[in-house]
Amino acid sequence: AESSPAVPSMARLPGWALPWLLLFWLLPAAEPVAVMSVDVGSESMKIAIVKPGVPMEIVLNKESRRKTPVAVSLKENERLFGDSALGMSIRTPRVAFRYFQDLLGKRIDNPHVALYRSRFPEHELVKDETRQTVIFKLSPTIQYSPEEMLGMVLNYSRGLAEEFAEQPIKDAVITVPAYFNQAERRAVLHAARMADLKVLQLINDNTAVALNYGVFRRKDINATAQNIMFYDMGAGSTVCTIVTYQTVKTKDSGTQPQLQIQGIGFDRTLGGLEMELRLRDYLAKLFNEQHPSKDVRKNPRAMAKLLKEANRLKTVLSANADHVAQIEGLLDDIDFKAKVSRQEFEDLCSDLFKRVPGPVQQALSSAEMNMDGIDQVILVGGATRVPKVQEVLLKAVGKEELGKNINADEAAAMGAVYQAAALSKAFKVKPFIVRDAAVFPIQVEFTREVEEEDKSKSLKHNKRILFQRMAPYPQRKVITFNRYTDDFEFYVNYGDLTFLNQDDLRVFGSLNLTTVRLKGVGDSFKKHSDYESKGIKAHFNMDDSGVLSLDRVESVFETLVEDKLEEESTLTKLGNTISSLFGGGGPTPETGENLTDSVQVSPRATAPERKPFFAESEDLFPCLRTYFVLQGSKENRETAKEEEPSKSSSDSTATKTEEEKIKVPKKQKLVHEITMELDVNDVPDLVEDELKSSMKKLQDLTIRDLEKQEREKSANSLESFIFETQDKLYQEEYQFVSTEEQREEISKKLNEASSWMEEEGYAAATKELKDKLSELKKLCRNLFFRVEERRKWPERLAALESLLNHSTIFLRGARMIPESDQIFTEVELSTLEKAINETTIWKNETLAEQNKLTPTEKPVLLSKDIEFKIAALDREVQYLLNKAKFAKPKPKREKNATKTDSGKNTTAAPETENTIPPTEGKQEGKNVCGLDGPQEEKSLGALGCTVFLTL
Repeated sequence: AESSPAVPSMARLPGWALPWLLLFWLLPAAEPVAVMSVDVGSESMKIAIVKPGVPMEIVLNKESRRKTPVAVSLKENERLFGDSALGMSIRTPRVAFRYFQDLLGKRIDNPHVALYRSRFPEHELVKDETRQTVIFKLSPTIQYSPEEMLGMVLNYSRGLAEEFAEQPIKDAVITVPAYFNQAERRAVLHAARMADLKVLQLINDNTAVALNYGVFRRKDINATAQNIMFYDMGAGSTVCTIVTYQTVKTKDSGTQPQLQIQGIGFDRTLGGLEMELRLRDYLAKLFNEQHPSKDVRKNPRAMAKLLKEANRLKTVLSANADHVAQIEGLLDDIDFKAKVSRQEFEDLCSDLFKRVPGPVQQALSSAEMNMDGIDQVILVGGATRVPKVQEVLLKAVGKEELGKNINADEAAAMGAVYQAAALSKAFKVKPFIVRDAAVFPIQVEFTREVEEEDKSKSLKHNKRILFQRMAPYPQRKVITFNRYTDDFEFYVNYGDLTFLNQDDLRVFGSLNLTTVRLKGVGDSFKKHSDYESKGIKAHFNMDDSGVLSLDRVESVFETLVEDKLEEESTLTKLGNTISSLFGGGGPTPETGENLTDSVQVSPRATAPERKPFFAESEDLFPCLRTYFVLQGSKENRETAKEEEPSKSSSDSTATKTEEEKIKVPKKQKLVHEITMELDVNDVPDLVEDELKSSMKKLQDLTIRDLEKQEREKSANSLESFIFETQDKLYQEEYQFVSTEEQREEISKKLNEASSWMEEEGYAAATKELKDKLSELKKLCRNLFFRVEERRKWPERLAALESLLNHSTIFLRGARMIPESDQIFTEVELSTLEKAINETTIWKNETLAEQNKLTPTEKPVLLSKDIEFKIAALDREVQYLLNKAKFAKPKPKREKNATKTDSGKNTTAAPETENTIPPTEGKQEGKNVCGLDGPQEEKSLGALGCTVFLTL
């Protein structure tokens, strides 16, 4: 677009950013076009943005860290996020919430809910009577759902991204685990809507990692398929993915790289958190052994401290054989210290390490491959840094080494933000085709009545696979029901899930997705009884986010109709008329032939004897005539051929033969839309009123947070002003311009404000704090003004004096230019001289008046007046300088100063022409302007009189 900003130079971008380089952005710079991605992990989240001038970048939080803990602290009048909420989890564990993503889209009786209660007993989980899901209960009046918790986190992430991008952001791509089912994905979409985010796509985190890997290695991808296995063990779960990279041909953009998800395996509870919990329990056991009379397990705050220390200990033991865990004041001011070895840690988690190969086998099974077909295994996720995990995995995959050539923490966020840029209308990126895969098969089930051989009737249950396991998406599917003539219902359920173990099936939840009841099927058959039914067609769509929806249901009918030819249309008649006008072969009016018959066309003959009156347009009008003939005959379903008149008059009056009107049977299709009623069977969706209520609840919390921040800012500003002003009263420059009485009055007011802050200010409203600050500033305004003016005087007066000197020198040099070379008028020079004199007089008079005043009085010499005088005088000088810069030199007169001397002709030296003779002869040490020495001339700068000599 013409209004698009220029693309930043590649030389200005870091080397790592070049593979991600956005080719150009399409919207004007004034519009907010930035997009973001949020990689929401179990323990922490990473945020990335794309905006004009910033191809890809990880957002730093307020602590300048690249990842932010996924934690929310909710007190009655305070809400904290990130590291602040993490700190609150130590002091007040009951109000700090973490790892709540495991509760999304799950009913109260789900095993994961019981697991969460056992891990974090300080939280009270109650049942949502409407949806049968989970709610966090903080008090009898305050409670939040997991979707609302996630909505708060997403809103906070957008705030960080907007602050980093310095512009509003609305569009986002959010990562979700590949094993999230339909209910869990819908819950994330609800949370994003509560945060007022427009979700461009929910991308599986393993797919985002694969995209990040492929984009950086675009040149290595060719027509030969490469199979890469990504093993991602994070804080909460483990996912193994097999991805195939190769180039494919596309219709729109030629040959482009593509990634195809071939296989996925997962373990929902295998991750770093489970290791830390076991280490926490081990440390609690050691403390109880050291202090038998105490039980640290009964103290939530102490257990939160132990969990934090377990996290640190796990990280250190990844690089060291042993380490000392120590916590000050763990319980009842008792310090705790214990040495833990890596071997002890591995023994605690031995059964977890045995589960490491499980996702690998699942992924190979779903991809129908073996390890021989895998080219490389790459580690992703923080928990893969545990040495024992790498050891067990290396043995399971049978490779020489594990790939560690990817950023295990940020790969998903960077891949997701690349996808966000590709989906956004504001950017265009190099195409990279992504074909994701559905982990869980989905099928349609229905029951219909059938007639047996003995003519008895029975019910038959039918199943039709809609999306198979590992079916690529996005994709649309249509299911046709051929034997229903009345209203009926069918069911959308998950397919064969035997690849899941019993524990996973219990966590998975309901296998029934939706019951669809169709209304109006019988009416459609009655209304179109003369049509042949082609069945009831249900149109399904699995979108980019992996969410299944039923777009519409239609009853389709078909019949054969005869396509009768109509009378010749007006367009055909117009074609015939133009044909006759522009050399056409139709009969002339003199022949008396009827012109209403269909036009017969034949191959073009020789040129007619009578040329059309636009003879020079022979190529144009046959084409124009043929166009109308074709259009007209198209309406009549006839074939058009071009006809030209023959040379003889008898040929021109030949009669036409009328073509037979053939009746061609044609299939006519009719679609009747069917009304459908949907009942969600897994986890009921939030209704519109509930969504709006949750959005308002979160908006009110955000407004409260902003008001709190504004109040804190006002209180800090007031305190700072009090302390800074009290200190200034003892500084020499402030004492010089104020009397003792003035300082005592200000000091008294400051002390009163300080006492008020200590006694009442903590509960004061924001407006009251601002009013108090405004009152103090008004009291000190004159004092600060006098000090500020005296600070500015030396610099401003020196600038004015310098300009006066240079302007005077400029004027003197300009007046010394000979009249024949003069480029300035007398009016211009007089105007400058007047400005110099008036400015000089103003300066001298104002300085004299200021000197009569005491330092404690309001000054009459103001810095703004000095700046105004400088600007006015400089404007006059600049006008003359610009005129001199663009003035054309006057033509020189040629002189034939030839004298005869001893019979020889001599010519005057050219150096003597157009020179300015000195007024009083040549004086050594003086320049032509009469200034002493070269130093004075050098000081003129651009205003030096040598400029005028050159002119």
